[in-house]
Amino acid sequence: MGAPAPLLLFSLWGFAGDLAAASTLARGHGFDGLEANLAHPALAAVEPGAVAQQLAAAGQALVLELLTGGDYVPRLDCTPAQHLEELEQQLELAPALAPLRVTVLTGSDSWPWPVQERFWSRALELAATCPLPVSFETHRSRSFYSPWLIGSYLEAFPQLRLTADLSHWCAVAERLMTPELEPVRAIASRVDHIHARVGHAQGPSVGHPFAPESAEALTAHRRCWQLFARERSAASEGPFTITPEFGPDGYLPLLPFTRQPVADLLEINAAMAAWLRRQVPW
Repeated sequence: MGAPAPLLLFSLWGFAGDLAAASTLARGHGFDGLEANLAHPALAAVEPGAVAQQLAAAGQALVLELLTGGDYVPRLDCTPAQHLEELEQQLELAPALAPLRVTVLTGSDSWPWPVQERFWSRALELAATCPLPVSFETHRSRSFYSPWLIGSYLEAFPQLRLTADLSHWCAVAERLMTPELEPVRAIASRVDHIHARVGHAQGPSVGHPFAPESAEALTAHRRCWQLFARERSAASEGPFTITPEFGPDGYLPLLPFTRQPVADLLEINAAMAAWLRRQVPW
């Protein structure tokens, strides 16, 4: 018997509407809730308690994303101390929105190991003080950018929990991630949350996950995601969650000259959610 079906969240990355519109859109496409950056206008325009009330009334969960260092690609002049200060402040704000879990982008790929070790010792202390489950993303430009370096962090920090976005590792390693690769096996029991975007050997996002030319990449990602669901350890808190996360900002390919996206993001993310529900075993 497989693990319970995961909750599927609607990503507000690239969404320009308000919280009520996001909630309605998510419900209409069969999502179980939302994932949003703490600074997203849909959340920032509403008092934290009201965010919690609105989503509770709609029967929807929230996965809250925090990021340090100024933006998704952190500033190189942002020191570890500044990252930690921002992380502490955001972790203190998060509970008021009553999210199901918190997923964090922090650290920098530019730091040497001694700096990383000191930083993560403190970052995980801060995470432990938060009353919510906290996981950290395998994201390019961040500490966990490379599959070949993750083992050092897993060994040094047994309490580390992860948000797995394998599309970043595909781009960094210039190869598909599969369950046969040691880094993928190594993180399997640490993964609490998945960003379900399909990457390929030359980039972090295929044009459309269900196009025939994407079949190999889709299969590779599915096998990894199912491994994570099966191997999830007892140390994980709360339900297993997945956010289909195809997005803009150079991820979705654009047609030359017109800069028109090659596919519709809402259609892709909704189709991915429906497809994930059909996958067994979870």
